[in-house]
Amino acid sequence: MSPDLTPDGPNLDGPTPDGPAPGLPPVAPSVTAELVEALSPRLRKRLDAGVAKLAARPVVRDGDTVRIAVDDDTDLELHAPGGTVTSADAVRCGCLLAPDCLHRAAAASAAPVADEASEPTHEARKVQEEKEAETAGPEERAAARAVFAAAAAVLEAGTDGAGAVLQAELLRAAHTARLAGLPRASASAVSVVTGIRAARSADPSYRLADLAEALGGALGVAHRIPHATGPGLAELRGTARQPYRPDGSLRLYGLFSEPVLTATGYAGAVTWTADAEGRLYTVSDVAPGGPGRATGAADRAVRIGDTSLTHRELARAGLAVSGATVSPTGRLGAGAGVRAVRASGAAWRAEPLERLWAVPVADQVARALGGGHDLLFLDVTLRGAVREATGDCLLADCAGVPLRLATAHDAPALPYRDNLRLLAAAGGSGLRVVARLAPGPMPRALLLAAEHPSDPAARVDLGLDRLQHADLPAGRTPAAAPAPAVDEAPLHLLRRRLHQAVSGGRRVLAFPGGAAGDGARLRHVGLGTAGDLLDGLHAAAADRARDVFGRLLPSDAGRFAGAWLASAVYMSEAERALCAQAWGVTTIPA
Repeated sequence: MSPDLTPDGPNLDGPTPDGPAPGLPPVAPSVTAELVEALSPRLRKRLDAGVAKLAARPVVRDGDTVRIAVDDDTDLELHAPGGTVTSADAVRCGCLLAPDCLHRAAAASAAPVADEASEPTHEARKVQEEKEAETAGPEERAAARAVFAAAAAVLEAGTDGAGAVLQAELLRAAHTARLAGLPRASASAVSVVTGIRAARSADPSYRLADLAEALGGALGVAHRIPHATGPGLAELRGTARQPYRPDGSLRLYGLFSEPVLTATGYAGAVTWTADAEGRLYTVSDVAPGGPGRATGAADRAVRIGDTSLTHRELARAGLAVSGATVSPTGRLGAGAGVRAVRASGAAWRAEPLERLWAVPVADQVARALGGGHDLLFLDVTLRGAVREATGDCLLADCAGVPLRLATAHDAPALPYRDNLRLLAAAGGSGLRVVARLAPGPMPRALLLAAEHPSDPAARVDLGLDRLQHADLPAGRTPAAAPAPAVDEAPLHLLRRRLHQAVSGGRRVLAFPGGAAGDGARLRHVGLGTAGDLLDGLHAAAADRARDVFGRLLPSDAGRFAGAWLASAVYMSEAERALCAQAWGVTTIPA
């Protein structure tokens, strides 16, 4: 579970064919959907090309107004009071075809997707007041079906074919779900759109596995809502905003800070703290921006009370808070009644922070797999580095468990990867680290912070601080450690097909002989359910009926999406069980 942040959004470093143009303000999903829906069929076919062309045009910001020079004589304006475009009328074009021109829809499709969930509409609030019902109402069921159908269409096309029109349809479904009082389904749909845009723009932070997880989440929530009852339905509905509860006075000790750089144009920093009992709290500063904001936010003052502490300073100091308010995920509120002053910090090897590392590793992993926070506090011995398909990762020993430590973010502006390469040269060193669990069939985690390799009294925020060769212990040489042999169940055969479908759509699984032997191989090693699901997925992809004249009828996107979702759910649960086994977890909390 990641920290309570503004939803993910694209990197705004530069123009890309399907990524956001630099400096564009976030646009509400309903606005993008409305502008795209208003286009004629002829203009819809030209929308993707229009987005690519517009992304290459110069952008000028003047207060709440952003101007794009469409050509030498025409400007396009986006009015974003409060930083967000919230109505179609706020997007204005000076061309002769306006307001029915392509430019307005292209600008909305090129901009980051705004977070609508923080301000529920009157309709959404009314629906939320009626949530005592044990079953989903007609509006909820209709909205869930709309999300499922739009997400299924995206899966049918794959990222290669999911252009601005399909994205707008999913954004409209997200808006409909929000109005129906289904903020979780709405947020899931928006996360799929942002992932698609990151994929199509070749964003360096894009990961196919993340998009597959987002798509599975959107399809899964939408599929379950019409059939859910009671507490299960309430969980699927979600909440429009994180409720903050009073928590009195808190004495907090800084742990570390991490930069935030998301796939939809949000950036900043989050600082993790702990109280004397080991409960974790976060302080965040996340807003629209790019890599510069991700690194610069660490040196901004913490937005709680009158404190002058920056995030970088708080990571090593402490905070005394009175009148504190806290969200269910541990995020500290910054309301008018909250007061905070600087206090002394604590070393990682001293109380009260020492108790975080005293929890057995298996118990920490069980907590993360059971829905608790996913941070791991580990004592490791570095064993060198190994090259993987996604880059280098550190090999380490953690209480007898062979562990792989990977970078938490691949953005070149963040020092994660450079720091990891330097730490690889400190083979044999024992370090205390903070990492984020990466569930999978082998022990793996994303490295966030570590003790200084030559000064255990100091610590390094690996996404913000930059190590130098002089920081390494004297006499160390890079360790060329071979990757340990792993006896891994061949679930990658199923995972690969799931990811291929997300990237290339249904057609890549419809080729004759595409699954030759994979299902049988899975059944041969005892994974009969996985083999049957894989065969069913290929059958759904290849199923195309013909009319009486022998012409292919439209494919059944819903059947294919259902087969893909069943395989994805199985894959997730199987990997969760294998992850628990790899870390020595005997019982996962419900």
